[in-house]
Formats: sequence, structure tokens, C-alpha cells
Amino acid sequence: MPAPAPLVLVPGLLCTAALFAPQIAALSGLTSVTVADHTRHDSMAGIASDILAAAPPRFALAGLSMGVGIALEILRQAPARVERLALLDGRAELDNADTRASRRTYLEMARQGHFMAITRDHLLPKLIHPARLRDAALVQTILDMAQSTGPAAFLRQETALLDRDDYTPLLPAIRCPTMVIVGESDAITPVPMVEAMAQKIPAARFEVIAGSGHLTTLERPAETAALLKAWLA
Repeated sequence: MPAPAPLVLVPGLLCTAALFAPQIAALSGLTSVTVADHTRHDSMAGIASDILAAAPPRFALAGLSMGVGIALEILRQAPARVERLALLDGRAELDNADTRASRRTYLEMARQGHFMAITRDHLLPKLIHPARLRDAALVQTILDMAQSTGPAAFLRQETALLDRDDYTPLLPAIRCPTMVIVGESDAITPVPMVEAMAQKIPAARFEVIAGSGHLTTLERPAETAALLKAWLA
């Protein structure tokens, strides 16, 4: 049996390689795994182009949250290079008015020197299952990822999200094997939204991870790794 394709992982907003640490540990024995840099451009097209320039000729591609939009932009730019696709806790459609307003608020907070308060006071309750808010190690991992990202990269990422295209029209044209995953209690991209996206992708496999919010890879690492292992194989 041939080895699985090299795997490229794309983190979410304010996330680093730590977002996928459990899955990297679980999958590195199967294939080479790299984590894309999504911090250097302020457009989805620029981020995707940068990732493609560094990626193998053909690869498996998985993204979470903002990483879903980036993955779809990569697929739009170079569909022949993506051997298989995994979309975790993200949306193809554009943000609604409330989400766009929140993004503008966060941009202003970052410009005014209140960068860490964005994650600590505003995003954290939406990112993980309510029962995990008292999980000190998980919360610290999320805060550390934000700190490592920093305000300058955040401004670029948030600008890219505000200006991004609607990727919904792309979904029916996806031909590579695709898995779509969402946390059962995801407050940012709820199950019905993600399921509707999956239904537009021909033959996509759709999975709901129980007891998880938006950050499935960290909240339910073993379950997420098992799904990705089956998808890769």
C-alpha cells in the first residue's frame, strides 16, 4: 500500500502549531506533517499562495476555523495539488453582520494595545466547551498561542478574514476525498452550519465530535486524531 500523501495543516486565527500538537504526534509515523505559516499576509489569496509555494507538489490538506477558509482558497488556486481535504470547525460562507462587527471591534482593541484581552475576555468563552473553561492547561495553551501570534500578525489575519470571498460556490466542484468535522457544542461554527457545508461537497464524510467546542483538536485530541488517521489512510 502506498504511503499517505504529505500532510499540510493550517491553523485558525490566533493559533499556532500547538493547535495540532496531539495530531502531529499521532500522524507523524504515517507521513510527513508540516504546519503552514498563515501570519505574513493580510489576504486569503496571499496566505494561500505563500503556503502553496512551500508545500509539496501534491499533499493532503487540513484546516481548522480560519484554516478552513485558507484551505478552500488553496483548493481554488491549485485543485490538482490537493490529494485529500479535511475541514474542521469552519465555514465556507461569509460572516454575518454581527461577526463582522466583532472583528472590527477586535481590530480596534489590538490597535489600542488591548491585544491579549481579545482572546482572554472575548474569544475564549466561544472557543471551547463551557465545561473546559476551568481547564487551566487548555486555557493556557490558547492564551500562549495568541501571545505567540502577536498583534501585528493578528491584524493581518483579521483583515484577511474580513475581506475574504464566499467559498460556498466552490464546494460542489470539490472532487478529492473530503472529511468535515465539527465539535458538538461549537459556538462559532455550529453543527447545522458545518453540516450544510459538508452536504454541498460531493461524497464528503461528516463527523460530529461529542463534548467539544470549536477547538476539537485540543479539546478531543484522540478522537480528532483517529478521524484524521482514517481520512489520511
